[in-house]
Amino acid sequence: MVRQRSLLGLTTALLLVSAWLLPVPAADAASTLNAANFRLTKSAYSGLIHDLDAALPNVSVPDVVADANRTASRCSPGAAVLVVAFCWNSGDAATTAWYPQAITTSADAYAAGTYEGARVIMTSWYDAADDGIDKGVRVSFVDWSNTSAPVYRHTLLVEPYTRSDGKASFRSVNIHAGGMFWYGYYLYVADTNIGFRVFDLRHIWRVTTGDSTKIGLQADGSYQAFGYKYVLPQAFRDTRSTAGGYPHLRFSFAALDRTSTPDSVVVGEYGYPGTGTRLVRFPLDYTTRLLRASSDGLTPGTEAYDMSVTSMQGATAINGKFYLSTSDGDSNKGDLATFRPGGSVAMHYDTLPIGPEDVSYWGDRDQLWSLTEHPNQRSVFAIRASAY
Repeated sequence: MVRQRSLLGLTTALLLVSAWLLPVPAADAASTLNAANFRLTKSAYSGLIHDLDAALPNVSVPDVVADANRTASRCSPGAAVLVVAFCWNSGDAATTAWYPQAITTSADAYAAGTYEGARVIMTSWYDAADDGIDKGVRVSFVDWSNTSAPVYRHTLLVEPYTRSDGKASFRSVNIHAGGMFWYGYYLYVADTNIGFRVFDLRHIWRVTTGDSTKIGLQADGSYQAFGYKYVLPQAFRDTRSTAGGYPHLRFSFAALDRTSTPDSVVVGEYGYPGTGTRLVRFPLDYTTRLLRASSDGLTPGTEAYDMSVTSMQGATAINGKFYLSTSDGDSNKGDLATFRPGGSVAMHYDTLPIGPEDVSYWGDRDQLWSLTEHPNQRSVFAIRASAY
């Protein structure tokens, strides 16, 4: 849907106390698709993780959080019904080398809101390879136990592989990482053209630092990770497929829904102008922390919609209602869209800061979290979900 602006509309908007009080125009209803035609298939768990466990010190999520080496600050990014927000340190706020994309929290990992005692917000960043070296994806572990002065550390995502000499090593994960969710000890990261890359938080390795140009096993027997102290390894993949003549679903973003039965993940597509962009829900197994597979080994979707919403950047569902973040360039504020199946999409214009990305819902706090990507306009923020 293409946004319409007029001088009268802008003048009227300036007179309102906040953008969320604007009348909400209705859009076309999302059309239902055959959800079972979207499927995911799990690969085997990587046996190389065991080999690298023997070669590298293992640390826990609380260990990484306790070893935070950067300080964030509270800020006010200009979102409607803002609950809380923070901004990165000056270097991360301004860098053009890395761009933040996805968000999840320890409330996704476990309903209690903590993981092994740590209260954490996690975000993904992709490397723009401005120095000619694609370092892939890093995730930030933000200590959210002290919300007035949050601290954090970046950790590199890696993929184990066997070198030509038969030795176990790892390489960077060169994807966009536009969505992710934390479920038990697994971190599911969206890979646009594959499905999910899944990382095991029970295996975080401390590596040798000192060389920002090297990764993996080196000639001296050390393991490097472009200067990062910790790496998180990929354990397996969930690979997409389709049936019924449907084109592949692009895994642009993803978010956990703990309010559905069973728990589920909502996956969606970015597109501009957005015609034909879709949302699909896949079921999860709470006992295994894996996608819930049928007897044929496939995990079929349980809901699917043609949204045709312009520039969707993130989506989740809360008690059957979908919440979508949408972007409007690097100079206009972002919008929030909401809809219930069978109804029309409602656009809440100018309710999000410039450049909103992925979303995540912290249920018992009524917080819908998101983050923004553009240099010098970056923040991580939560709005009150029930306001919409």
